[in-house]
Amino acid sequence: MAESPNIRTSKTPAAAAGIKDFQTYYFSQLQERRVCAGKIGDRIGRLSDLVFHLADPYPEAIGIFMEYGWGKPTQFVPWDRVVKVDDDAIFVRPNEGGAPYPPYQPQPGHLMIQEHLIGQTILDMDGRRTEVVNDVHLLESGGRMLIVHVDVSFNGFLRRWHMGWMKGLRDRLISWRYVQPLSVQDTATDTVSLTVSRKKMRELPAEDLADVLETLTGREQQALFSALDSEKAAETLVEAEPRAQRQLIAALRRERARNILSEMSVPQLADLLSVLPHDDMMEMLSLLPPEQAARIRPILTDRECTARALMSSDYVAMTKDVKVSDALAALRRSGRDHSAVSYVYIVAATEKLLLGVVDLRDLLLADDNATLGDIMASPVVSAEENDVRDGLAELFAKYHYRMIPVVDAHDHLLGVVHYNDIMKGLVTRART
Repeated sequence: MAESPNIRTSKTPAAAAGIKDFQTYYFSQLQERRVCAGKIGDRIGRLSDLVFHLADPYPEAIGIFMEYGWGKPTQFVPWDRVVKVDDDAIFVRPNEGGAPYPPYQPQPGHLMIQEHLIGQTILDMDGRRTEVVNDVHLLESGGRMLIVHVDVSFNGFLRRWHMGWMKGLRDRLISWRYVQPLSVQDTATDTVSLTVSRKKMRELPAEDLADVLETLTGREQQALFSALDSEKAAETLVEAEPRAQRQLIAALRRERARNILSEMSVPQLADLLSVLPHDDMMEMLSLLPPEQAARIRPILTDRECTARALMSSDYVAMTKDVKVSDALAALRRSGRDHSAVSYVYIVAATEKLLLGVVDLRDLLLADDNATLGDIMASPVVSAEENDVRDGLAELFAKYHYRMIPVVDAHDHLLGVVHYNDIMKGLVTRART
């Protein structure tokens, strides 16, 4: 059975792999532990933090950070100088010549537990709520120290305040495999928030990601959005509230914005740009291909906002003599997005004269040897190329189709308009 992102067990990766010579710790148990150079009496400080290098699958310790306050310089003991982690002290080899270890120099890809993890939030996508890191679970074996879990239980909070003896409910450990900093490159300077892995985020519905983005502000919001690929970012941006859309667009670099905009349809672009401040709207328009920008401008001004301007060419059309089995095979090979295959439009071979339509559900249930002409519905509810947006909304409200074909005066198929492009656009305008 696959491991759930919400792990409620203390079983470690070492135990699962059959490794016997290992020890586990909570960071709260090591924090403030004495660091001794050689003997127990040769104390050089106390552990303030642990520094890790972000690596797959688990971050590995690279050193001990000791902070003294009162203007005294910090010390950084490389992990390869650690001799032993004991119950009451951490023993390290003395620095060459007995001199203090040098101060710690932050580097990209470094992670400090106290500085970057403790008290930070985890976006629990599965439960759609926010958790807080109260402690970090560590594994030490063969001279290596790894981060293996974060603890979001109240027990972790109690341990941090030296009240572990009050242990109540079970620890709630979330495997590091499902947790990662949102902004890895900035961990040397910025406080990071955590989320489930980027792979897991790509599997989440855009509506859920948009909901999460709307609860965040500033760096957290930008970092989560930056973790999405262009296609997922475009889907999420479409679903977001206007306020979040404005915040996200304002923080985008030009090349990143161009890539995201290229994944959106003309109606989606028009609705997005319509909620932006004028200067941002003009800048986004400048990133679009000239022909696409020319289609969007009249939509933004609500002049000539017709079906032709709003339609998409992403649809499936076949002739009526195609067999059901061949149609299904062609659809499977096409690799088309699911939103484009709700219907198969039946056209005459030469001029794309619209003859009928087959719902995908009817296609799946039909006999393999039947032709599309045998199972098509006719006549087809369609929009004319000069129908305005309000008229299209009325068609969708009346018939509840997922898309409606657009035809010219002679019933030649020109394109399709999608329900989301029309109806969600009207809702967006109402919000603003």
